[in-house]
Amino acid sequence: MVDIRPIRLEDAEKYMNLFNMLDEETIFRLYEPGERVITSEQQRENIRQIMNNKKSLLLVAEEKGELLGYLMAAGREIKRIAHMVHISIGILQSHAGKGIGTRLFTELESWAKENGIHRLELTVMENNEAGKALYRKMGFEIEGIKKHSLYVDGEYIDDIYMSKLI
Repeated sequence: MVDIRPIRLEDAEKYMNLFNMLDEETIFRLYEPGERVITSEQQRENIRQIMNNKKSLLLVAEEKGELLGYLMAAGREIKRIAHMVHISIGILQSHAGKGIGTRLFTELESWAKENGIHRLELTVMENNEAGKALYRKMGFEIEGIKKHSLYVDGEYIDDIYMSKLI
């Protein structure tokens, strides 16, 4: 059974490993494989900052002690934008299509409603069909396109901006 829960400081090492695995297995990530360099202590400090920010949330999907995915909603206390969060999500390919993304977003929405968050936003590579399908399923709509935003494997890729108001 996959458990969806907020991250804990003791997850730092497993969370770093999850990110490295995600960077290796898919092109739909910002970082190239091996490009992400962070120490365990830096990762713990990043987690600590998220845990101490009332406008941010970091959920993990865990099964049998292993992290299978995450969803991070990063918000700020600045009054004019305190109602919104920017989302990033990653799920190991071996567990894609099993409802983990839906469960992560459902948990995020509950938290957002409890914490006065009105706008959820994210970006997705235009060629990430599975990601776009999940986001549409969860009620996100396309707001715009950032042309040639990314350079992946010798090609320029557009970034699609999507959002959901709750």
